[in-house]
Amino acid sequence: MTFCRDILPAVCLSPRTGSLIVVDGSSPDDTTAGSLNRRSEGRRRHHLETVAVIAGRPEHPGEPLNPPMVPASNYRMDPLIGTTDDEPGHDHTSPAPSSSQRLYSRGDNNPTWEALETAMAALEGGGASLAFSSGMAAISAVLSGLDSGATVLAPADCYQGVAGLLEEGSRRHGWIIHWIPTDDTDSWLEAMAKPPDLAWLESPSNPMMLVADLPTICRRAIDLGVFTAVDGTFATPLLQQPLDLGATVSIHSATKFIGGHSDLLGGLVTTRRPDVAERLRRHQTLHGATMGTLEAFLALRGLRTLPLRLERAQASALELARRLQQHDKVTAVHYPGLTSDPGHERARRTMGGPGAMISFQTVGDGPGLDRAMSKLSLIVTATSLGGVETTAERRARLAGQEHIPQTLIRLSVGCEHVDDLWHDLTEMLDPLADIV
Repeated sequence: MTFCRDILPAVCLSPRTGSLIVVDGSSPDDTTAGSLNRRSEGRRRHHLETVAVIAGRPEHPGEPLNPPMVPASNYRMDPLIGTTDDEPGHDHTSPAPSSSQRLYSRGDNNPTWEALETAMAALEGGGASLAFSSGMAAISAVLSGLDSGATVLAPADCYQGVAGLLEEGSRRHGWIIHWIPTDDTDSWLEAMAKPPDLAWLESPSNPMMLVADLPTICRRAIDLGVFTAVDGTFATPLLQQPLDLGATVSIHSATKFIGGHSDLLGGLVTTRRPDVAERLRRHQTLHGATMGTLEAFLALRGLRTLPLRLERAQASALELARRLQQHDKVTAVHYPGLTSDPGHERARRTMGGPGAMISFQTVGDGPGLDRAMSKLSLIVTATSLGGVETTAERRARLAGQEHIPQTLIRLSVGCEHVDDLWHDLTEMLDPLADIV
């Protein structure tokens, strides 16, 4: 099983000043903001695993090895710098040109989440990243750019939070939503015949693990001038690079794999378009959607170990998926790492690996599966995902998820030993009775 891998440049835009930051020792003058992922051939470029460790670190002698947590909301002002007759008031929406002019964290950023934004932008292959108070806050910021009556293309099986916001926008603002199967490329292209205002993509999808043809859809969107947003939470920036594939923005729930320890809420949006970054920053500031300092510190610490955690979890996920395929109480396994999966070839071409999320269906019915899941002793039944611990959930139990197959379990594979996880799964699966 071979998946594509790329060695990406560790170059990003400062989230506040817009200046280039290069974390591999090359000159910012060699790269332009419009083509951050194109570098001269002979230049050394770090692998993503290295970027995850080094991006956003302090660089000068005497500084700490890693960014400290700075729990500050207010900063000393120099009365001779800042507001002038030409600037009748600081509205906390414009980038602060330097730390000496930082006034208030909500508008001028905080050094802790600035380090996280710098690191994430580098992992995404360049651009500007913004850290939000939750994944939903990040999603809301992107959707806030839609006018009344806007047309949106969205996956039929997208994350329920996104579906809820789009349905609310339809009721309140007259948005016209077209729901399209994630993996039906022809339908996506046909729906763009009349260019929409937004194409919202999610790949792999939650919870059916469908893989979108991001290169084809994003290329068409670029040709038509369509704004594209890609939620790559399941893939992480280590396995998928939406901006390189043509997306306008890349979105991640930092709550999940990036944080990795089920102890924070956060969202991240990255874009290479300065106008989009400016709009998102203004929304973040005016709506108070900034990430907390502790959460930013934990998210950055989690990011440092993401390559190790993901490598272990992905290897275990592939092994569990193979074993689940052979179990007589399992009727379907949805995992792009399996050669039999409909999305395997597409994932192999566009992703660095199949990831650590699996969905599978069993015999029986929903209530019977709930009783069987109560026998799990190692795997935690929980609704979130991406932590070091393995979690499982029957998604159809949730309001708004009734369209999901009743016996589908979404499994987020963690870092435990794969044989221990399999033992726990068989304890759940073996007693299941068929419904005739």
